[in-house]
Amino acid sequence: MASVNKVILIGNLGRDPEMRSFPDGGSICNVTIATTRRWKARDSGEMQEETEWHRVVFRDRLAEIAGEYLKKGRPVYVEGRLKTRKWQDKDGKDTYTTEVVAEQMQLLGSREGMGGGDDGGFSRESSGGGASRPAARAPAPRQAPASKPASSFDDMDDDIPF
Repeated sequence: MASVNKVILIGNLGRDPEMRSFPDGGSICNVTIATTRRWKARDSGEMQEETEWHRVVFRDRLAEIAGEYLKKGRPVYVEGRLKTRKWQDKDGKDTYTTEVVAEQMQLLGSREGMGGGDDGGFSRESSGGGASRPAARAPAPRQAPASKPASSFDDMDDDIPF
């Protein structure tokens, strides 16, 4: 049976990114993203709120982009997979942490405070190289003319994006 390990987050950065570069040219960028769930309590009818913090790791070219464009408070969309790491602390005790290894990122919100550049999406190439490319974006939906509604496939345009 096939399995799936996929995480999608939309939230705000809790702090500025932490960048690290390695002698071999690789880069890692660590961020913390806050997501907030809101609901109305059944008994009192009051609005409730719960914030969850997620550790996210960007690698290679995607790390460089995240380090350059992400700032504390900035809204971001991240797609990736869960990864649990194990290490021993200074007392020799096993310690675990679970984080999201980012594979795609989409900057959200306005361009203010960005310092220029493209406000687009980025993803890691699946070939293992650290290259990034703009994320695929669906074209804006077209509306049929008001005088003649689309009634069959023959009335649709041929410029399908796939």
